Amino acid sequence: MPTFAAVDIGANSVRLKIARLVRRRLRVIHEDRQVTRLGELVFKSPGGVLSPDSMSDTVKVLRRFHRASQEYGVDAVRVVATSALREAHNRQRFIDWVHSVTGWTVEIISGAEEARLIHLGVVSNLRISGWPALMVDLGGGSCELTISVRGQIRDTVSVPLGAVRLTNEFLHHDPPRKKELRQLRGFIDRELGRVSNKIIAARVKTVIATSGTAAALAAVAENLDKHSSGTAGSFVPARTAARIARLLARRTVEERAELQGIGPRRAEIVVAGAAVYAQLLERCRLRYFRYSPLGLRDGLLEQMAADYDRRARPREKIESERWESILAAAGHYQVDMDHAMQVRKFAVQLFRSMARLHQLPMEYEEWVSAAAILYEVGGYINRNGRHRHAYYILSHSEILGVTPQQRRIIAAIARYTGTSPPLASDPPIKALPAADRQHVMRACLVLRLARALNLGRHQAVKALKIRLQKNTVALALTPKRGTDVELELWALERERAYFREVLGRGLSAAVA
Repeated sequence: MPTFAAVDIGANSVRLKIARLVRRRLRVIHEDRQVTRLGELVFKSPGGVLSPDSMSDTVKVLRRFHRASQEYGVDAVRVVATSALREAHNRQRFIDWVHSVTGWTVEIISGAEEARLIHLGVVSNLRISGWPALMVDLGGGSCELTISVRGQIRDTVSVPLGAVRLTNEFLHHDPPRKKELRQLRGFIDRELGRVSNKIIAARVKTVIATSGTAAALAAVAENLDKHSSGTAGSFVPARTAARIARLLARRTVEERAELQGIGPRRAEIVVAGAAVYAQLLERCRLRYFRYSPLGLRDGLLEQMAADYDRRARPREKIESERWESILAAAGHYQVDMDHAMQVRKFAVQLFRSMARLHQLPMEYEEWVSAAAILYEVGGYINRNGRHRHAYYILSHSEILGVTPQQRRIIAAIARYTGTSPPLASDPPIKALPAADRQHVMRACLVLRLARALNLGRHQAVKALKIRLQKNTVALALTPKRGTDVELELWALERERAYFREVLGRGLSAAVA
């Protein structure tokens, strides 16, 4: 039974969750968490940095997490970082430090990907009605807001309303002064103004809040309202959230720490977090929020389970979100979608028909498919050097549900659709892990053949038949009525040498 570990490096705390995949369902077997305030200095000024002490504290915790992962026999680990590392100028030093101690590679994910993963974790594990729902994850540096309808993301935005960030920026006295609170509320109101109309228009019925601030407010609400269940998933009405925000703002950090569910470290930042929740509910005309312990780690685990087992529950949902993100990128860069879809069709057919020959891992079908849609994005910048531009764009663009390594694979496949095929010495190939280099060179061949089959952009090839013979792969092209496929046959002829170099067989192409 495969075992997965998810590590979330946040601006305020670091979290670990380990789960085992049993009968296509994840069973949590270990959890750990510790506050390290990694992002405390990052948000104090533009161009902020991670402090040596916070990095050291975080690395110590990650070393502990690494030992736990070994003890539980973890098969795969994903380590992601959010707002603190997105903004820190010295983040590479921290990433290198973590890698030297644990061997783990830290992924810095965007706010949109963070929101997607949180949404995935929640909808995969919590029953939600068909009504529109708002998911709120308020961390140390940012707040992710996601509108979901029937388990599908309709809109998402990341706003700079993290509890650590706001505390450092606005609250300099204990308890906070009235002027500080007015400035804090004014900033929150301004940022919420970016999304409030969308949330109101969505007619949200359910608000699900994750992360430590929501847990603390739910615990305080339980103490104030003895009728509350006090369990995970507690409801906090808007009126209660406003009352808690006022109560916390009047108390010192020591007095806040004594409240049930807060503690000394949360007490330092909870005033700002409570203000965000109170104003969010009021500004967006929401009646309550419901706390859930689910979040980013759960989404990471679901993603890993789906990548391991294509029949796992969230697989279809993940692929749908990824596909929508690919189409959005194609639209942004003005890709010729008729051509791209035709190339993709042939790429998928070639991939499947030649699977016994190319022996690529199954997930490469998705990467070839994505590259088929996106290989022309470089033309948006300049037709000259468009293949190099495509590689740069795809290496640095965001595709939801795709890791940085997978993005580099897609970019490398898309890079080599011009005259020159890839060489093992090329930088885009050398930048890949050793295990993927030969895979990518074979995947490039699949895409080059698919592009050749629609080189004239007139969809002249109506149908394609592929036969794997002893020494040759034979392609039989059926032309569309009234057209010829001479250009496509010429393009396929040009790929014969590369085909033999990569797959060790001849290539023939003829009209059916």
